[in-house]
Amino acid sequence: MMPSNKSVSDAPIFQFTNCRILRNHQLQREDLWVREGKILNPEKLFFDEKGSADIQLDCKDSIIAPGFIDVQINGGFGVDFSLAVDDVQSGISLVSQKILSHGVTSFCPTLVTSPPSVYHKVLPQISVRNGGPHGAGILGAHLEGPFISKEKKGAHPEHYLSTFESGAFQDLLATYRHLDCVRIVTLAPEMKRSSEVIQELTRRGICVSLGHSVANLSQAEEAVRHGATFITHLFNAMLPFHHRDPGIVGLLTSDQIPARRRVFYGMISDGIHTNPAALRIAHRAHPKGLVLVTDAIAGMGLAPGRHTLGQQVIEVDGLNTYIAGTKTLSGSVATMDSCVRHFLEATGCTVETALEAASLHPAQLLGIEHRKGTLNYDNDADFLLLDNSLRVRATYIAGEQVWSQDTFTI
Repeated sequence: MMPSNKSVSDAPIFQFTNCRILRNHQLQREDLWVREGKILNPEKLFFDEKGSADIQLDCKDSIIAPGFIDVQINGGFGVDFSLAVDDVQSGISLVSQKILSHGVTSFCPTLVTSPPSVYHKVLPQISVRNGGPHGAGILGAHLEGPFISKEKKGAHPEHYLSTFESGAFQDLLATYRHLDCVRIVTLAPEMKRSSEVIQELTRRGICVSLGHSVANLSQAEEAVRHGATFITHLFNAMLPFHHRDPGIVGLLTSDQIPARRRVFYGMISDGIHTNPAALRIAHRAHPKGLVLVTDAIAGMGLAPGRHTLGQQVIEVDGLNTYIAGTKTLSGSVATMDSCVRHFLEATGCTVETALEAASLHPAQLLGIEHRKGTLNYDNDADFLLLDNSLRVRATYIAGEQVWSQDTFTI
């Protein structure tokens, strides 16, 4: 223990030493200072408060990175977020606890295409909440469907697909009913009256994502002009890239994106959903937009076999997940930390780039980079200790250790 001057706050000051921290896009040999759940500026501490650390922690040469943020996760560990159960919270709580070991400190529980009755029952039970020892923080729901294309429905059940042709936003409201907890909506921009719907969702601060769609490039560009900022699992459930009409994929290099607007795109980097060459093409074309997502289903974390994804039965065979009896891919059983490692290996990018694709970029997508996704001063102290091969050693939320490897103590 070292003496300290507590002129500003009585809260203990933690100094994480013997580490490399990810700051300003670089791993830097620096200490990390934390007080009251926030990243502390040590210079202000020394010079303004004449303070020093109360507790020093030796990180044993770990990398310290911002906590991972998963904006597309359908469930895991036997829990399916798209099931209309009476106690949705307990399922979300179980998943939020278990994904701490994968380095996820915040996430968006995702619902696939479902009948209106499911949204009416489930959505009022989802609330935004901070993370902690109980589990990762909940940033709001991601509603993927039902306003998507029949041709590109993927694992979504066709008879629950819907349109907003007659009432535009009112149709969407009647389907979901509750939008308070909603953070992202995935829709197909070629649907009639989608422009009105995109504008209204954007006006309400809800992120619009394009996906499960046969849109051509000009339809996708129009959606972006009206406020869309994300693409759901690039390459999957959309028209393949064609040189005369690149479709939604063409947004990565479009010159029609409004000034000061960035289009982000989700990537399932599990070695199955996207060939490594396709992953490299996307990353090289638009590195600052890449957001790693797991798209994990209830079978993630469980033995192979049959699981659910909303209204469908899913067969899990190793890392492959199919609608039972078909070869239609349906979500993944990948964990976020394994997606980061696979992305690093498949693209040959820097460690910094791989870590930012799971932290900084999703935070920027959701407009929360002033709180999450970086280790900048005054940000929430949600961070990970990782070894050199990017395996998670310990997870911290608001400066408190919420998970650690059995063999790792500091």
